[in-house]
Amino acid sequence: MPFDAEIVLSRRGRPTAVLASGDPFWFGAGASLAEKLDAGEWIAHSAPSTFSLAAARLGWRLEAISCLGLHAAPFERLVPHLAQGARIICLVRDAKAAGDLAKWLTARGWGASALWTLTALGGPRESINAHRADSFAGDLAGSLVAVAVEARGTQGLPRSSGLSDDLFVHDGQITKRPVRALALSALGPRPGERLWDIGAGSGSISVEWALCGGTAIAIEAREDRAANIRSNAAAFGLAHRITIITGEAPEVLAALGAPDAVFIGGGLDIAMFDAIWSRLASGTRLVAHAVTLETEALLGELHQHHGGELMRVEIAHATPLGRYRSWQAARPVVQWSAVR
Repeated sequence: MPFDAEIVLSRRGRPTAVLASGDPFWFGAGASLAEKLDAGEWIAHSAPSTFSLAAARLGWRLEAISCLGLHAAPFERLVPHLAQGARIICLVRDAKAAGDLAKWLTARGWGASALWTLTALGGPRESINAHRADSFAGDLAGSLVAVAVEARGTQGLPRSSGLSDDLFVHDGQITKRPVRALALSALGPRPGERLWDIGAGSGSISVEWALCGGTAIAIEAREDRAANIRSNAAAFGLAHRITIITGEAPEVLAALGAPDAVFIGGGLDIAMFDAIWSRLASGTRLVAHAVTLETEALLGELHQHHGGELMRVEIAHATPLGRYRSWQAARPVVQWSAVR
């Protein structure tokens, strides 16, 4: 690991100094120590961070760019940040990682991106070199710590709810794009909030929730579908924000932290509802979908007893019919949303 706080903590009560580069509270060792110490036990003397030095050399507005620590994280963490003209400064593990990053960008349609390698910033050996991602030679020496990227290439992810179904790995068990947008609108994701995604299927609801800055616990009974959720979480760079549990609700819920919102994509019955509803704190948002007559009837009863909003959504798509076109109706979906 880049830093082991326990080595320092073993000297607790004795005068101890930790020398760390730059600002120890920006992708540094500071928080790892401070969260384990009392306020009066430590003091920090910050210096310019690698991000500050890199932005100063490139003439970039630090408040307008993304700063990421990729020295111990996958390159997929870049996915939510990549857009035309986006500027990103990344901490990377070593010189080899800079070449690997250039190849990763190129393989995903961002090969035209400008890329700067920045070495030994702030010292006498400081070196900054400009490259293009798809022609980066990768023959760097030394322990590189930072790479800056100005993204040029394909389109980045839209910021609206309801991403294309084609972006997800699934076996057909996915909350389709228009219905997903309605579900997310009702769930109202906010940064830092936790979602229980029950019967997660492909994990598309969890992914879009996490893209809004929250964390999600995706609960899926089938292992093959749980594998799809893992693939989707990794592809969107969200594996650190989505926890995947293979099992049945409500049995697996007992060990989980309380949610801010709950989404039930299918399979709801009164026993499951009672077990979930009784665990929710006041103000928790719940959204449930039904495509069967039995679950639709249950949602009608729950709406009568608990209030909220109940709506039935019918969507049809234009499809070929001989030489003409006609409407192909999808299964209607009933959505109930309520606040505990």
